[in-house]
Amino acid sequence: MTLLLVLGAALVILALVLVSASLGTTAGGQAMTGVDRSVALVQALTNSPKELTKEYDEPFADRVMKPLQEKASKLARRLSGGDAPERIRKRLDVAGNPPGWTVERVQAGKTIGAIALFLVAGLLSTAMGMSFTIKILFVVCATLVGWFAPNLYLYQKVYERSLIMQRDLPDAIDLMTISVESGLAFDAAVQQVARNTEGPLADEFSRVLREMQIGQGRAAALRALAERTEVEDVKSFVTSMVQADSFGIPIANVLRIQSSEMRTKRRQRAEEKAQKVPVKMTVPLIFCILPSLFIVVLGPAAIHIMDSFKGI
Repeated sequence: MTLLLVLGAALVILALVLVSASLGTTAGGQAMTGVDRSVALVQALTNSPKELTKEYDEPFADRVMKPLQEKASKLARRLSGGDAPERIRKRLDVAGNPPGWTVERVQAGKTIGAIALFLVAGLLSTAMGMSFTIKILFVVCATLVGWFAPNLYLYQKVYERSLIMQRDLPDAIDLMTISVESGLAFDAAVQQVARNTEGPLADEFSRVLREMQIGQGRAAALRALAERTEVEDVKSFVTSMVQADSFGIPIANVLRIQSSEMRTKRRQRAEEKAQKVPVKMTVPLIFCILPSLFIVVLGPAAIHIMDSFKGI
């Protein structure tokens, strides 16, 4: 019994010695706990020069995401060709330059999207136990989707923006006509449209005014407007305005004719869409409505006939 007590006391002393050794001692011989070391580390970082802590003060986007974006953009530039940045820049102009979208970000998004979907498709195909051929096709299709996803987004933005500009152009020309006939110059009429309307067309007219204010000619600013859009009505309007400015034709007469033509075209487009409705309804009518109608109408008769045959 005494031997066990002595052995227990020795083990306790040994444990205390090990704990003291693991915590360590300061230069003055006093023990430093884990909290003290953390406080000392924070004080050392706080009192250190700015050059040493500059790397830790930068946000995560600048330290990690920006270098990753630059590398992905370089890789996309090599895979896309030398004229890819110019094509993307033109597409961004036509799409209205969405906030946060630049040429470098689009190229980086193409690379990152392709790599991400490649890895996800590989993991999913492996987890689902696909055959080798189907796995290759699935991974290739997913990679292509990731690569072309930014382009598809830009094309969708261009399409939506073009529809809005095409819809708002007749009203904008009417406002210009009223402004010019009331005595304002063409530039002031454009300013009225940019100030009193909203949407992509107003933004484009505001850009035309800014370009003219910095010294660009009216014809050059209007031609730049035509290059930044894919709406044929806007291009026709710009061509008419440039020719009227070149030959000295009264702007009010040209605007009145353009307004009448734009409204006629808009009515014709509405009639064309109305004529297409019966054709578009044929497919859901045949494959969705008629089968359900046949089931409701002929179903009870079919059940009655089957019961009659069973009775026989």
